[in-house]
Amino acid sequence: MRIAIVGPAFPYKGGGARHTTELAHRLAAAGHDVAIESWRAQYPSFLYPGQQTISEPEGEPFPATRHRLDWRRPDGWWRTGRALRSCDLVVLVVLSTVQVPSYLGVLAGLRRGAPVVALCHNVLPHERKPYDEPLMKRLLRKVDGVLVHTENQADLARTLTDRPVRVVEMAAHLPASAAVSPGDDKVRRRLLFFGIVRPYKGLDVLLRALAEGPDDVALTVAGEFWGGLDETRELIRSLDLTSRVELRPGYVPAADIPGLFAAADALVMPYRSATSSQNVWMAYEHGLPVIATDVGGFGDQIRDGVDGLICTPDDVASLASALRRFYAPGEPERLRSGVRPVDHGPVWAAYTDALALPRFRW
Repeated sequence: MRIAIVGPAFPYKGGGARHTTELAHRLAAAGHDVAIESWRAQYPSFLYPGQQTISEPEGEPFPATRHRLDWRRPDGWWRTGRALRSCDLVVLVVLSTVQVPSYLGVLAGLRRGAPVVALCHNVLPHERKPYDEPLMKRLLRKVDGVLVHTENQADLARTLTDRPVRVVEMAAHLPASAAVSPGDDKVRRRLLFFGIVRPYKGLDVLLRALAEGPDDVALTVAGEFWGGLDETRELIRSLDLTSRVELRPGYVPAADIPGLFAAADALVMPYRSATSSQNVWMAYEHGLPVIATDVGGFGDQIRDGVDGLICTPDDVASLASALRRFYAPGEPERLRSGVRPVDHGPVWAAYTDALALPRFRW
């Protein structure tokens, strides 16, 4: 099949760009003729407050990558769609409703010239605005099929469109430096919160739980803050956690990730809501157990009491109890011994097979 993937790729950073690139590599390895249509300017800066691009790739860039899309040039959206009419499949990588206008422009250029699948990392944002649902509804009703990563997301997609919706487990797309040997079994009395800091990820819940949990446990918070940095510092001060919490605001380069994970006993993911997350797989690659809330796909990724602990979302007492259970004598070592890196080859094979089905099966 001749497949075009429309989505972010290097020099854009983060999980979306890594997933797009890895998907292209996997489809090409399966024998398909693949190209990525990416961006030279993806978002206006006021809609994406974090760092958008990086200077060094976090994995092997896909060679057949074009950067012709620009949020400022609607004419280019239409031309890109027109250029893809001869494809056997077009995949629109949907990370945000901000992308929808440009994708509608691509669809206008296609004029039904190729079947189109919307690959939705999130059907709707965790923190929604009034225009999100109407925009996504309009997009999903114009494509031929929708691919999502959890049953909850499939249920949500089906409220917006009558197009076929397929669920497939998200395969790993980790930074290259994540494939490292696990560290030693020493208990460091330090936890890690990693990744972009946004309200739905529940850092404030973790800080309050840390204040109620074991009083000799420290926390490193490493990642970009999408607002709220000053409020977080004030919360840390008010909870008397200044000596126990290290803030490392800003994008974390792939080369710094192994050291961060090696210095921690567990990754904590206190999300209020979620779909799925690569950070669970990243922790397991580094030999770390995960303490997470029971949202999204975490309950399927984490074996409660074996390689991590599951607690109630948005519940300080539940998370504080999980922290105390984790640091019971011998527990950090026992949970670490249960961690096994996942063989992602079969997961990727199932992913590419599900995506590249003939049109009539969608």
